[in-house]
Amino acid sequence: MDTHLLNQIIDRYFTSTFTVNRIMNSLITDRMPQNLTADQYCILKYIGEQQNCTSSELSEVFLVGKSSITAMVNRLKDKNLLTRTPDEKDRRVIYLSLTPEGERLAVGLKETIEDLLRKYMVHFEEGEALAFIKTFEKLERLLSEDEGGTNTR
Repeated sequence: MDTHLLNQIIDRYFTSTFTVNRIMNSLITDRMPQNLTADQYCILKYIGEQQNCTSSELSEVFLVGKSSITAMVNRLKDKNLLTRTPDEKDRRVIYLSLTPEGERLAVGLKETIEDLLRKYMVHFEEGEALAFIKTFEKLERLLSEDEGGTNTR
């Protein structure tokens, strides 16, 4: 690809992702109950999908330090949205799982966020939406394979 064109595409990418993330985070945050943050919702969603996990796993998945994860987990526990359960064989391992209230909240927020995204995605033709998500998933795969984006391909 031509270097000038590549630089233009990169500039457009930065501008677009900044704007989309800023606006979407604001729209999602406005819909969060119990003073929940978007990051806390993502943690609830992940735990709900996995059924249970550890803080170390969350730290790895979300690329966040263990102390940050501990603070978020403590806040979610204080809100009665998740529980900590020690492993029966190794008491040093603590599993996190959603409380019934956490499950209800995660499901409700998932529906709310899907409705919000649907409002914008309906403006894409089917081919555009599929091409968009296929390209975005390719970027996700490349970043994941490269563990943080030092790939020069």
